[in-house]
Amino acid sequence: MLNIRYELTKTPKAKPADESKLGFGHIFTDHMFVMDYTTGEGWHDARIVPYGEFAISPAAMCLHYGQTVFEGLKAYRTADGTVQFFRPIENFKRLNQSNERLVIPHIDEQDCLQALHALVEVEKDWVPHTDGASLYIRPFIISVDPFLGVKPADHYMFFIILSPSGAYYETGLNPVSIYVESKYVRAVRGGMGFAKTGGNYAASLIGQDEAHKQNYSQVLWLDGVEQKYIEEVGAMNIMFVIDGEVVTPMLQGSILPGITRRSALDVCRAKGIPVSERRITIQEVADAYDSGKLTEVFGTGTAAVISPVGHLKWNDKVMIINNNEIGPISQMLYDTMTGIQWGKIEDKFGWIEKL
Repeated sequence: MLNIRYELTKTPKAKPADESKLGFGHIFTDHMFVMDYTTGEGWHDARIVPYGEFAISPAAMCLHYGQTVFEGLKAYRTADGTVQFFRPIENFKRLNQSNERLVIPHIDEQDCLQALHALVEVEKDWVPHTDGASLYIRPFIISVDPFLGVKPADHYMFFIILSPSGAYYETGLNPVSIYVESKYVRAVRGGMGFAKTGGNYAASLIGQDEAHKQNYSQVLWLDGVEQKYIEEVGAMNIMFVIDGEVVTPMLQGSILPGITRRSALDVCRAKGIPVSERRITIQEVADAYDSGKLTEVFGTGTAAVISPVGHLKWNDKVMIINNNEIGPISQMLYDTMTGIQWGKIEDKFGWIEKL
């Protein structure tokens, strides 16, 4: 049980007046949670303090060697004003999986959950009231030793910051366009692809830039060895409906084990929809498209929840999925999962945790 010290701001910021213009990830609340780690002492000095800049050395190891991990989840306000979370303990379990890969000390998941509740309780008035908007939550850990040498650090800082946000995609649930990256790779088995760490996202920027140059919104990455097996999209896991079956790349260490991914598969299974987690090539997807068996493509992730794909470009081949419209499975998953998250439908899975 954490002993959390509170230092509340004397100059609170004005809340956003127009929640339709929140955007994503650029407005931050009044406070943040901070906790330190020191070798030999463990995690200590848990505190909620005013959100703001903090000082680290220019030689801080996180700036030079990328020893950082993070998570992303949300708080939702229901129609009766209740604030609730969607499977938050799973985010902190995954944080520790990332910690292990980056040689960052284990952090007690129940302590993280206590910190989350304490911070959101202080900031609950920042949770948006508008349907579809939410409070985005970003826990992260950085190494802060002032040392220009490559080794695991002895000092770390754990933060939780909060950002009231609208829909991740400004176009809403309209299908997005995806560009298949054939030149660069993001991750390989044995690497860090399964971890939420900054280096994975830095590696994806060049593909994202190329996609934008071709007027596509996201990148679909192929495997890093043969460059033929589908892995994931930069901001989400990916799923295909082929001949009535939901097919998604299996977890083998090079893609993120998405919590929304797992939840979507659980919903499909509960509704009797066939599901397959396996290796799938981009050629198989193209062949299924040509034969008329590819009926839907969609992404899953915390930010967008379900993101239908309308255009998929692989080299010179452009596949228009379901007439560039959202399909029935995508719509069902979006309605079911957002319905549970915002308390509009019954949570039969036990996923919701109330503040």
